[in-house]
Amino acid sequence: MLILLSPSKRLDYDSPIKSKIKTTPELIDASAELAIELKKLSAKDIRSLMGISDELAALNRERFQDWKSPMPDVDTRQAALAFKGDVYFGLEAETLTAKQLEYAQDHLRILSGLYGILRPLDGILPYRLEMGTKLKNKRGKDLYQFWGTRLAELINEQLGVTGSKFVLNCASNEYFKAVDKKTLAADVVSPVFKDKTKGEYKIVTVYAKKARGTMAAWVIRKKAKTMKKLQQFDGDGYRYDEASSTESKPVFLRG
Repeated sequence: MLILLSPSKRLDYDSPIKSKIKTTPELIDASAELAIELKKLSAKDIRSLMGISDELAALNRERFQDWKSPMPDVDTRQAALAFKGDVYFGLEAETLTAKQLEYAQDHLRILSGLYGILRPLDGILPYRLEMGTKLKNKRGKDLYQFWGTRLAELINEQLGVTGSKFVLNCASNEYFKAVDKKTLAADVVSPVFKDKTKGEYKIVTVYAKKARGTMAAWVIRKKAKTMKKLQQFDGDGYRYDEASSTESKPVFLRG
């Protein structure tokens, strides 16, 4: 299976890095196209476009102005180690062995507003650009139109390389929407994580995000390839619930 994750807003460029292997994002030329548009924006433009504070707008304007291709190696960090949101607390990429990271490089992809699609060891510069941002560009009115079918095409290529039978979608709706469904040549499995709250099982967003990362790490460590194997997932105390599951939406309960 090929796992898809969303990126995170929170970044870590300070912690020690275990792996020295660093690859170049496959769609870096397209990222450079976006960077040209982003460099035109003032801090005020960025604040309005992204709905962020003046401080964050100034920081990201500086980041966009400094962005260049080829990217200075000394300033980049591997994507799976740079992102530090809830999903990545579950993934714990820093605990993966060299061989597990090598496996992840073939079986895990991170969707990105700026980079399109990233392998775990792709070096990236600090940035903030959510996929849902309505940034006008030469290809259309927003990032969905900018990326078009390219993300699905790359995913198809990798599915062929690894012989994977389906996509394990652990990304958010905002990001998975960027993968053109008509182009994608694979079945999609989107796990659902529910916690018992006041006697009922409900999706608790913060827990579900971490569980997506935990499942991704579990799949990598187990080298899981089938739905039958995926049903054995027991990370973070979740368990597969056959009664409420479907083929495309397996449900995992906790509590």
